Amino acid sequence: MGWEEIAADKKQRIEKSIPVEWRVDVAALCPNDSFMDLPAKSGLLSPDELAITDSSAVDLVAKLASGQLKSVDVTLAFCKRAALAHQAVNCALEFFPELALAQAKELDDYYQKHKAPVGPLHGLPISLKDQLRVKGLETSMGYVAWLGKYAKEDSVLTALLRKAGAVFYVKTSVPQSLMVCETVNNVIGRTLNPRNKNWSCGGSSGGEGAIVAFRGGVIGVGTDIGGSIRVPSAFNFLYGIRPSHGRMPYAKMVNSMEGQETVHSVVGPLAHSVDDLKLFVTSVLKQEPWEYDSKVIPLPWRQGEEDIVKSKLQSGGGGLTLGFYNCDGNVLPHPPILRGVETVVSTLKDNGHTIVPWQPYKHDFAVNLIGKIYAGDGGQDIFSVLRESGEPAIPNIQDLVDPSLPRLDMNEIWELQRQKWAYQCEYLEQWRLREAELGREIDAFIAPMTATAAIRHNQFRYYGYASAINLLDWTSVVVPVTFADKAVDKKQTDFKPLTEIDGVVQAEYDPEAYHGAPVAVQIVGKRLTEEKTLAIAKEIGRLLGNEVTP
Repeated sequence: MGWEEIAADKKQRIEKSIPVEWRVDVAALCPNDSFMDLPAKSGLLSPDELAITDSSAVDLVAKLASGQLKSVDVTLAFCKRAALAHQAVNCALEFFPELALAQAKELDDYYQKHKAPVGPLHGLPISLKDQLRVKGLETSMGYVAWLGKYAKEDSVLTALLRKAGAVFYVKTSVPQSLMVCETVNNVIGRTLNPRNKNWSCGGSSGGEGAIVAFRGGVIGVGTDIGGSIRVPSAFNFLYGIRPSHGRMPYAKMVNSMEGQETVHSVVGPLAHSVDDLKLFVTSVLKQEPWEYDSKVIPLPWRQGEEDIVKSKLQSGGGGLTLGFYNCDGNVLPHPPILRGVETVVSTLKDNGHTIVPWQPYKHDFAVNLIGKIYAGDGGQDIFSVLRESGEPAIPNIQDLVDPSLPRLDMNEIWELQRQKWAYQCEYLEQWRLREAELGREIDAFIAPMTATAAIRHNQFRYYGYASAINLLDWTSVVVPVTFADKAVDKKQTDFKPLTEIDGVVQAEYDPEAYHGAPVAVQIVGKRLTEEKTLAIAKEIGRLLGNEVTP
């Protein structure tokens, strides 16, 4: 079979995995651009199932642990809503409700026998990006050549989530190769943003962003080497965390460019609240992942780090000290993003926090350096896989991995690694100097997550707001802020581009087309500051009115 037939067969198998009684006429139910009303309009979910899928993960695990809910009922609700999500936005590469319901029944039987949960995620359905291996299932990662290859074992994270009590029911779509912040591949095509089919859901964890935004999932697992957790979080009005390398287990996951050790891909959750992100991280850390993945640092959850932030927030605590910038010197964000940063800054100031300018240090250098690292093999890893099946490369790949760039030799790679380390140390020095200048500790800084609100398809051009943080390996948490407003976010008519790519990005802005698109910022803390950065993000979300779970 040619690659087209192999891909068509896979797409048909996914469609057949949706029971006939769960299929709906999406076009008739949602004739406009948004799919967010589909769960209620479809009639597929009962009122109880709608309430379950609209709940927070924290609330669900509490009710599952106390016996108020059964895992079979919760799993069935999310399977139904995930089926709707795939029919609307094309977000699944694997859907396996029968396996999920069987796993949920086993958990219910355990609870009935022991009157106790198996772990902190007992009975909770969790969606997985199609990089995580689940024994017996395919992990194609958007490559036609990898269809038909079935996992002989779970990834370490899959196994630890299973041990904590999580239920698996869906693996979500990714862009071919992962190295793109949009989600399109030759296997199933493009994944849409559930808020507006004309907008990107982000990438590479775009299937996760779409399914969680639609509430076909409550916590999704993504990965991030250049923004791939954070961009889908931002484009879908979600919270998401890019932890530092070594905090979460990555072993036995499928990946592009395996063995590339200069800039690591990391794994982390996307959700509707910081509390749900924390539930995921703490549940994984309780399983002692350092005993299963040699790269994980033996670092349990440090409640004391979170408590330091809480003490600053208490009356008389002095508040937080946060840096901010709204432009990295390469690309000026679109008006909705500039307004989003200003909204966060002014809200924090109004609530007694100290907000100071932060000067992005050599971000142009960082963006250029990480680009050389991504393309260090001259695209050989990606394009050799494409040659296996004969499928073409998606056009978006060249924006991040340019196959025309020369392949680096070992000494050139070592030099890039040296430059990265030097840059990381210089950035720390800039932080210390700014603290000395202020005479106080800086807790984190606020920055744009992307240059745009949820972007139109095939228009994502600039990765620098995300990728500079990957080069530093600092902790970053996305906080949803607001939505683009055509009445407020007017196009700048006298704009002079800072760079060539800035001109391209600015030319894309159309207030009418972006009206209603999600706007987010990222809260960036130093390396391995997950507890502290999550606590700061929660407070910002609370002040904005977005850290509220149904």
